[in-house]
Parts: sequence; C-alpha cells; structure tokens
Amino acid sequence: MIHHVWGLLAHPNREWRQIEHEGESVVELYAHHVLLLALVPVVCAFIGTTTFGWHFGEGRYVPLEFTTALTLAIVFYLAILGAVALVGTVLHWSARRFPGRPSRNRCITFAGYVGTPMFLSGIVALYPLVWLCSLAIVVGLCYTAYLLYVGLPAFFNITRKESMLVFSTTMAIGVLVLEALLAITVVLWGYGAMIVG
Repeated sequence: MIHHVWGLLAHPNREWRQIEHEGESVVELYAHHVLLLALVPVVCAFIGTTTFGWHFGEGRYVPLEFTTALTLAIVFYLAILGAVALVGTVLHWSARRFPGRPSRNRCITFAGYVGTPMFLSGIVALYPLVWLCSLAIVVGLCYTAYLLYVGLPAFFNITRKESMLVFSTTMAIGVLVLEALLAITVVLWGYGAMIVG
C-alpha cells in the first residue's frame, strides 16, 4: 500500500519482509499503490508542460495546450501501468527454473513496489528541463536497481548468487522498457501538439 513508500526508501530490507507477509494481490497493489504513484510523473508532466513547457536548451519554452496535454497524459499513464505488468511478467519468466517460483500476480506486485523510486522521480517534471528530468531518471533507476537487488533473494526464496541471473535479466529488459517509455515521453510531451493537433 502507499504507506510502503517511505519504508522502501528508508529501510527496504524490513519493508520487503512486511510486504511479503501481507501477500497483497495485483488488484490491491494497483488500487493502493501503482494507480496513485503512477499519477506522480503524469500529473507533474501535465502541469509542467502546460504551465512552463519543455525547454530543450534553445532559449525558448514549448508549452502544450490543455486538451493536448490531457490526451498525452492519459496515454502516458496507461503506458506506465502497462510497463509495471510487463516487468512483472519478465520477473515471472526469469524465475521459471526456480522451484519456489512465485505466481505471475506476485511478480507483478513485486514489480509495482520495485518501481516506486521511478514513480517518485517524476516529480521533477513539474519544471520540465530535459537535463533535470534525465538526472532524476538516473537516480530513480539506480535506487530501483537497489530495491530489486535487495528484494529478489527473499521474494524468490533463493540465494544472492542465484538472484543475480534474475536481477541482470530484469534490469536489462527493464532498462529497455524504460528507454521505450522515455522515447514515447519525449515524442508525446515534446511533439504532442503536432501529433494530437
């Protein structure tokens, strides 16, 4: 639930144990965590692009109209929700050779919590400077990788050495998903007025 945000940032080992103990379903995860946190980058990008506009370093800002930004925000939001499910599916596939393989639903739940730092890094989109957003994404990605590294052994009930295969596979595909989302974001938020309008 949303109260896990602080725990994942401040003391992830303890928080992973509590999350594991709760046994939350995918519906509960989306209702209490992902649907809310995925709004952070979407709402911030909406406010930033309609109020200030994107700044690409050319000395001018390119704001979006309200209806264009709203349409793009909805697409961006759905893409984020889909990305969480995709990363959870990758986790489930990566764990196919382990005897205590968790269900796909539990893997999606795990992915939703792992993505918390990425959701929160979207706050910087309130003032959409490309370099600042890029820096926030790198910081969010690094902490996401740390949460994945810390949480995998307990979640899959495997050793740290065994978890490295799942970690590397998930990070590789997760980075590709992130790059796709970033490309979509740049195209939608940067050139959305021309695409939608």
